[in-house]
Amino acid sequence: MTISMHSASSPIFKSMLGNLDHFLAKAAAHAEAKKFDPANLLAARLAPDMLPFTRQVLIACDASKLCMARLAGMEAPKYEDNETTIEQLRERIAKTIAFIDSVPASAIDGTEDKDITFPVGRDGATRTMKGEAYLKHWALANMFFHVTTAYALLRHNGVELGKSEYLLGARAGQ
Repeated sequence: MTISMHSASSPIFKSMLGNLDHFLAKAAAHAEAKKFDPANLLAARLAPDMLPFTRQVLIACDASKLCMARLAGMEAPKYEDNETTIEQLRERIAKTIAFIDSVPASAIDGTEDKDITFPVGRDGATRTMKGEAYLKHWALANMFFHVTTAYALLRHNGVELGKSEYLLGARAGQ
């Protein structure tokens, strides 16, 4: 049996976003236990020229919803990108997962050879890839990069997370 575009996208995005939500719950608990403002975590960076933690979460969500929308040929929901708390970030993840759930498998399956054109960079440039290549080599890679970076930022700031939590969805068989 071959793998479908839907099974290679939706469950993966939902699993990793669910893991990211778990990281945020642990971050909030860590801040409460250590008696510091959790907003300190939202501005965390590993290097001065990288995007802060909050942007890592937003981009992971955007990579997921935009991929699903582009493959399905539908408009992705637009979010204001104004989240300033852990709870708001968790709500953003929940909205993104709800959108992914709303995209029917029939809209995604069979898009392997569909041309997907998307913006790259800030200068208005675009890139076009076939659906399967876009999913496997751009969207999933982008989402994993930002989830991993968010994980690393929290670990660097003392939140007790382990590999098993990064792979939480895999462990649950999602």
